[in-house]
Amino acid sequence: MTATSVLLVEDDLSLATWIRDFLQTKGLQVTHLATGDQAMAEWASLEPDVILLDLMLPGVNGLELCRHIRQHSEVPILMLTAQGEEFDEVLGLELGANDYLIKPIRPRALLARIHAVLRQNTTSLANNDVAQLHFGLLMLDRKSHRVQLNQYEVPLTSNEFQLLWLLASRGGQVVSREDVFQSMTGREYDGLDRRVDMLISSLRRKLQDDAAAPRRIKTIWGKGYLFVTDAWDAL
Repeated sequence: MTATSVLLVEDDLSLATWIRDFLQTKGLQVTHLATGDQAMAEWASLEPDVILLDLMLPGVNGLELCRHIRQHSEVPILMLTAQGEEFDEVLGLELGANDYLIKPIRPRALLARIHAVLRQNTTSLANNDVAQLHFGLLMLDRKSHRVQLNQYEVPLTSNEFQLLWLLASRGGQVVSREDVFQSMTGREYDGLDRRVDMLISSLRRKLQDDAAAPRRIKTIWGKGYLFVTDAWDAL
Protein backbone atom coordinates (compact mmCIF):
# COMPACT_ATOMS: atom_id res chain seq x y z
CA MET A 1 0.00 0.00 0.00
CA THR A 2 1.44 3.37 -1.06
CA ALA A 3 2.02 5.84 1.76
CA THR A 4 0.06 9.09 1.77
CA SER A 5 2.25 11.80 0.26
CA VAL A 6 2.30 15.23 1.89
CA LEU A 7 3.78 18.38 0.40
CA LEU A 8 4.78 20.78 3.19
CA VAL A 9 5.44 24.36 2.10
CA GLU A 10 6.90 26.15 5.13
CA ASP A 11 9.79 28.60 5.48
CA ASP A 12 10.30 28.04 9.23
CA LEU A 13 12.86 25.23 9.04
CA SER A 14 12.57 24.15 12.68
CA LEU A 15 8.78 23.88 12.41
CA ALA A 16 9.04 22.12 9.05
CA THR A 17 11.50 19.59 10.48
CA TRP A 18 9.20 18.88 13.42
CA ILE A 19 6.14 18.42 11.17
CA ARG A 20 8.05 16.23 8.72
CA ASP A 21 9.51 14.00 11.43
CA PHE A 22 6.17 13.66 13.24
CA LEU A 23 4.17 12.80 10.13
CA GLN A 24 6.79 10.33 8.97
CA THR A 25 6.52 8.48 12.29
CA LYS A 26 2.79 8.14 11.46
CA GLY A 27 3.55 6.52 8.13
CA LEU A 28 3.14 9.55 5.84
CA GLN A 29 5.67 10.49 3.17
CA VAL A 30 6.65 14.17 3.42
CA THR A 31 8.37 16.47 0.93
CA HIS A 32 9.37 19.89 2.25
CA LEU A 33 9.76 23.06 0.17
CA ALA A 34 10.76 26.34 1.83
CA THR A 35 9.49 29.00 -0.60
CA GLY A 36 6.39 29.76 -2.58
CA ASP A 37 8.43 30.02 -5.76
CA GLN A 38 9.76 26.48 -5.29
CA ALA A 39 6.27 25.17 -4.63
CA MET A 40 4.85 26.98 -7.65
CA ALA A 41 7.40 25.25 -9.86
CA GLU A 42 7.38 21.77 -8.33
CA TRP A 43 4.00 20.95 -6.71
CA ALA A 44 2.41 19.40 -9.80
CA SER A 45 5.32 17.05 -10.54
CA LEU A 46 5.33 15.86 -6.91
CA GLU A 47 1.66 14.74 -7.18
CA PRO A 48 0.95 15.05 -3.42
CA ASP A 49 -2.16 13.60 -1.77
CA VAL A 50 -2.44 16.66 0.48
CA ILE A 51 -0.66 20.02 0.73
CA LEU A 52 0.21 21.83 3.98
CA LEU A 53 0.65 25.44 2.95
CA ASP A 54 2.04 28.23 5.12
CA LEU A 55 0.40 31.63 4.68
CA MET A 56 3.51 33.81 4.85
CA LEU A 57 6.14 32.56 2.43
CA PRO A 58 9.15 34.10 0.67
CA GLY A 59 8.27 34.92 -2.93
CA VAL A 60 4.80 33.75 -3.86
CA ASN A 61 2.65 33.85 -0.72
CA GLY A 62 0.34 31.11 0.49
CA LEU A 63 -2.90 32.63 -0.79
CA GLU A 64 -1.48 33.22 -4.26
CA LEU A 65 -0.14 29.67 -4.34
CA CYS A 66 -3.46 28.27 -3.14
CA ARG A 67 -5.27 30.11 -5.93
CA HIS A 68 -2.84 28.78 -8.53
CA ILE A 69 -3.03 25.17 -7.33
CA ARG A 70 -6.82 25.20 -7.18
CA GLN A 71 -7.02 26.33 -10.80
CA HIS A 72 -5.33 23.07 -11.79
CA SER A 73 -6.10 20.48 -9.12
CA GLU A 74 -8.56 19.37 -6.43
CA VAL A 75 -5.76 18.17 -4.13
CA PRO A 76 -6.73 18.92 -0.49
CA ILE A 77 -5.04 22.06 0.88
CA LEU A 78 -4.56 22.88 4.57
CA MET A 79 -3.45 26.45 5.25
CA LEU A 80 -1.07 27.08 8.18
CA THR A 81 -1.13 30.50 9.83
CA ALA A 82 0.34 31.95 13.02
CA GLN A 83 -1.81 33.57 15.68
CA GLY A 84 -1.90 37.30 15.05
CA GLU A 85 -1.22 37.04 11.32
CA GLU A 86 -3.73 38.78 9.10
CA PHE A 87 -5.31 35.65 7.72
CA ASP A 88 -8.60 36.27 5.96
CA GLU A 89 -10.53 33.07 6.61
CA VAL A 90 -13.15 33.99 4.03
CA LEU A 91 -10.59 34.71 1.32
CA GLY A 92 -8.60 31.57 2.07
CA LEU A 93 -11.67 29.36 1.79
CA GLU A 94 -12.93 31.19 -1.30
CA LEU A 95 -9.59 30.57 -2.98
CA GLY A 96 -10.06 26.85 -2.43
CA ALA A 97 -8.36 25.92 0.84
CA ASN A 98 -10.13 22.96 2.41
CA ASP A 99 -9.30 23.95 5.97
CA TYR A 100 -6.77 25.84 8.06
CA LEU A 101 -4.77 25.45 11.28
CA ILE A 102 -3.56 28.17 13.65
CA LYS A 103 0.02 27.91 14.93
CA PRO A 104 1.33 26.69 17.32
CA ILE A 105 0.19 23.42 15.78
CA ARG A 106 -0.76 20.51 17.99
CA PRO A 107 0.41 17.14 16.61
CA ARG A 108 -2.86 15.27 17.07
CA ALA A 109 -4.89 18.13 15.62
CA LEU A 110 -2.64 18.27 12.56
CA LEU A 111 -2.92 14.55 11.93
CA ALA A 112 -6.70 14.63 12.47
CA ARG A 113 -7.15 17.48 9.98
CA ILE A 114 -5.04 15.70 7.37
CA HIS A 115 -7.09 12.53 7.72
CA ALA A 116 -10.32 14.56 7.63
CA VAL A 117 -9.57 16.33 4.34
CA LEU A 118 -8.34 13.08 2.81
CA ARG A 119 -11.59 11.32 3.83
CA GLN A 120 -13.65 14.17 2.46
CA ASN A 121 -11.78 14.09 -0.84
CA THR A 122 -12.14 10.30 -1.13
CA THR A 123 -15.86 10.53 -0.44
CA SER A 124 -16.29 13.21 -3.10
CA LEU A 125 -14.54 11.06 -5.68
CA ALA A 126 -16.54 7.96 -4.72
CA ASN A 127 -19.85 9.79 -5.02
CA ASN A 128 -19.15 10.92 -8.57
CA ASP A 129 -21.74 8.70 -10.33
CA VAL A 130 -24.03 11.53 -11.43
CA ALA A 131 -22.28 13.81 -13.92
CA GLN A 132 -24.83 16.63 -14.28
CA LEU A 133 -27.80 18.14 -12.49
CA HIS A 134 -30.47 20.29 -14.17
CA PHE A 135 -33.07 22.50 -12.53
CA GLY A 136 -34.86 24.82 -14.93
CA LEU A 137 -32.30 27.36 -16.11
CA LEU A 138 -29.58 25.98 -13.81
CA MET A 139 -27.04 23.36 -14.89
CA LEU A 140 -24.26 21.86 -12.76
CA ASP A 141 -21.51 19.72 -14.29
CA ARG A 142 -19.57 17.82 -11.66
CA LYS A 143 -16.67 16.68 -13.82
CA SER A 144 -15.73 20.15 -15.02
CA HIS A 145 -17.08 22.05 -11.98
CA ARG A 146 -19.05 24.24 -14.39
CA VAL A 147 -22.26 26.01 -13.46
CA GLN A 148 -24.55 27.72 -15.94
CA LEU A 149 -27.56 29.87 -15.13
CA ASN A 150 -29.72 30.87 -18.10
CA GLN A 151 -26.84 29.68 -20.36
CA TYR A 152 -24.34 32.05 -18.72
CA GLU A 153 -21.30 30.70 -16.89
CA VAL A 154 -21.33 31.31 -13.13
CA PRO A 155 -17.75 31.41 -11.76
CA LEU A 156 -17.60 29.48 -8.49
CA THR A 157 -14.73 28.55 -6.25
CA SER A 158 -14.06 24.89 -5.49
CA ASN A 159 -15.73 25.17 -2.09
CA GLU A 160 -18.74 27.02 -3.49
CA PHE A 161 -19.25 24.36 -6.13
CA GLN A 162 -18.89 21.58 -3.58
CA LEU A 163 -21.56 23.14 -1.36
CA LEU A 164 -23.92 23.86 -4.25
CA TRP A 165 -23.60 20.30 -5.56
CA LEU A 166 -24.23 18.90 -2.10
CA LEU A 167 -27.43 20.90 -1.65
CA ALA A 168 -28.64 20.43 -5.24
CA SER A 169 -28.07 16.67 -5.15
CA ARG A 170 -30.38 16.61 -2.14
CA GLY A 171 -32.80 19.14 -3.62
CA GLY A 172 -36.11 19.49 -1.81
CA GLN A 173 -34.61 18.15 1.43
CA VAL A 174 -33.43 20.17 4.39
CA VAL A 175 -29.72 19.49 4.95
CA SER A 176 -28.52 20.25 8.46
CA ARG A 177 -25.59 22.55 9.11
CA GLU A 178 -23.86 19.63 10.81
CA ASP A 179 -24.25 17.41 7.72
CA VAL A 180 -23.03 20.18 5.44
CA PHE A 181 -19.97 20.86 7.59
CA GLN A 182 -19.16 17.16 7.87
CA SER A 183 -19.39 16.74 4.10
CA MET A 184 -17.36 19.87 3.41
CA THR A 185 -14.53 19.26 5.87
CA GLY A 186 -14.66 15.60 6.88
CA ARG A 187 -15.00 16.47 10.58
CA GLU A 188 -17.74 17.30 13.05
CA TYR A 189 -19.18 20.80 13.36
CA ASP A 190 -17.74 22.64 16.39
CA GLY A 191 -20.58 25.13 16.69
CA LEU A 192 -18.33 28.12 15.94
CA ASP A 193 -17.08 27.84 12.36
CA ARG A 194 -18.94 30.23 10.04
CA ARG A 195 -17.61 29.04 6.69
CA VAL A 196 -20.92 27.49 5.60
CA ASP A 197 -22.80 30.74 6.26
CA MET A 198 -20.22 32.66 4.26
CA LEU A 199 -20.38 30.23 1.34
CA ILE A 200 -24.19 30.29 1.35
CA SER A 201 -24.15 34.10 1.17
CA SER A 202 -21.69 34.00 -1.71
CA LEU A 203 -23.76 31.42 -3.62
CA ARG A 204 -26.91 33.49 -3.24
CA ARG A 205 -25.15 36.54 -4.62
CA LYS A 206 -23.70 34.71 -7.60
CA LEU A 207 -26.94 32.82 -8.37
CA GLN A 208 -29.08 35.97 -8.25
CA ASP A 209 -30.97 34.95 -5.14
CA ASP A 210 -32.36 37.65 -2.84
CA ALA A 211 -30.23 37.73 0.31
CA ALA A 212 -33.03 39.37 2.31
CA ALA A 213 -35.71 36.90 1.17
CA PRO A 214 -34.00 33.96 -0.55
CA ARG A 215 -36.22 31.69 -2.61
CA ARG A 216 -33.63 29.40 -4.21
CA ILE A 217 -31.34 28.46 -1.33
CA LYS A 218 -33.28 28.92 1.88
CA THR A 219 -32.17 28.85 5.47
CA ILE A 220 -34.61 26.84 7.57
CA TRP A 221 -33.95 28.25 11.01
CA GLY A 222 -32.89 25.65 13.54
CA LYS A 223 -32.77 22.92 10.90
CA GLY A 224 -30.42 23.73 8.01
CA TYR A 225 -30.50 24.64 4.34
CA LEU A 226 -32.95 23.88 1.55
CA PHE A 227 -32.21 23.88 -2.19
CA VAL A 228 -35.56 24.68 -3.82
CA THR A 229 -35.76 22.59 -6.98
CA ASP A 230 -38.59 24.50 -8.70
CA ALA A 231 -37.18 28.01 -8.19
CA TRP A 232 -34.89 28.04 -11.23
CA ASP A 233 -37.35 28.40 -14.11
CA ALA A 234 -37.13 32.20 -14.29
CA LEU A 235 -34.69 34.87 -13.15
